[in-house]
Amino acid sequence: MTNSGNDLERANQETREAWNQNAAFWDARMGEGNDFVEVLLWPAMERLLALRPGERILDVACGNGLTSRRLAAMGAQVVAFDFAEEMIAHAIERTTRPGTTGPGTAGHVERIQYRVLDATDEAALLALGEGQFDAALSNMALFDMAEIGPLVRALPRLLRPGGRFVFSVLHPCFNSPHMALVGEVEDREGDIVTVYSVKVFHYMTPTVTHAAAMRGQPRPQLIFHRPLQVLFGTCFEAGFVLDGLEERAFPPDHPSGREPLSWGGKFSEIPPVLVARMRLLR
Repeated sequence: MTNSGNDLERANQETREAWNQNAAFWDARMGEGNDFVEVLLWPAMERLLALRPGERILDVACGNGLTSRRLAAMGAQVVAFDFAEEMIAHAIERTTRPGTTGPGTAGHVERIQYRVLDATDEAALLALGEGQFDAALSNMALFDMAEIGPLVRALPRLLRPGGRFVFSVLHPCFNSPHMALVGEVEDREGDIVTVYSVKVFHYMTPTVTHAAAMRGQPRPQLIFHRPLQVLFGTCFEAGFVLDGLEERAFPPDHPSGREPLSWGGKFSEIPPVLVARMRLLR
């Protein structure tokens, strides 16, 4: 992964353009959540966030606002932002649409403020107000950011003492552009069985790769792979400690879907996502 300013700026611009182009497709497919959200991500994020009604939460890279609405339904005051203008447009439309159903969509519009803001712009982040937030949340977005340093450096100033930062990501060990889902047929003493596994062929070095968040999306976006030592190390350098971690896999009886190889129940011992809680020491 390159660290030059020009390369980062180009990668950031390409990422913004891709998410603006994919926004309508992604919003239509994701809606208020899919199996990854309902089974893997949200239960863990809700536990680790341990939200108290009335808290002020920063929803980082909020996409179509599905987590923002859930937070508001739990009694939070939410400031949600994304750098893709089209994503924010869909978030506002879904939140204000008459008769909308889903977690947090009814009666909580006044608890959410949506903004267009770039998470790689430290000055713009700090303009949100130092010491204004009890916690920050980022759902499946850090690997879409050309750099995470500006966000992670800004959060200790945006959060109140003891504030927490909960995020979910593709598990960098098992679910990255540098792996493959594998199904192998074996003869075990006369029993023909299929064994499912993950083949990893790159991990240690951060990379930038084109990939698709959803099959069929109009344009691939950049995925910024970071090993755990980089992901957590950036947070440690900013003054956070790790005090909560869940590696999430589908249960064995979860439907596998129409794909011949999908995470479903076939890979119940291999977690495709990781949810972490970082907390400020001060």
